[in-house]
Formats: sequence, C-alpha cells, structure tokens
Amino acid sequence: MTQTLDDEDNKLVVLARGARARAETASGAAVRDGDGRTYAGADVETRSLQLTGLQVALATALGSGAAEFEGAVVVGGRADDPGLATLHEISPSAPLIVADGSGAVVDRVDS
Repeated sequence: MTQTLDDEDNKLVVLARGARARAETASGAAVRDGDGRTYAGADVETRSLQLTGLQVALATALGSGAAEFEGAVVVGGRADDPGLATLHEISPSAPLIVADGSGAVVDRVDS
C-alpha cells in the first residue's frame, strides 16, 4: 500500500519509530490528541504486564488529560492491535496508520 502522509502523520511515524528503537521492541506507536500534542510508546512485556506500544501511547495521553484523538500510528505492529478498540472508543473517526520498520505505510484503519 503506497500512501503519502501529511507532515503531522509523518511526525507520528518518526516518534513511533524512535520509541520502538529506544525500547528495542517489536512495535512502537504514537498518537496525536485533539490539541495536537503527541505521545509515543513501545511494547511492554513483563511477566505481569503486556501492553502494545499503541496501548502505552494511548494510556500516556489519557493520563495526561487527552480527551480526543486525531490519529495514531503503529510501526512494526498490526492493524488489529488491541489499542485500536480504545482509540475508537474515545475517537471513533480517528485513523490508525500501520507502518513497517522503515516507516512505509502498509495498512490504514478508519472507523
């Protein structure tokens, strides 16, 4: 799937790739809230806690007072990420862009 992203979505790809690289995890994610603030996260896997990067980014945003989302990106993850349910619970029309490790878009999930 070849898709050109706007500057704001490209920023999310960069943030998600950075979170993934820093944590050395399979996937990273970034979200943009309704005020334009961005939050990034990477997979968390311990014996007692398993979260995807998208779930971490969403939880961080919600814990910081985000009330809505404009969009989200997952790098190295899948379109059926468990965080998608939370993204669409809060903002049903927010798209999820899925990119590979290089940042190329491989899927997009709209409401």
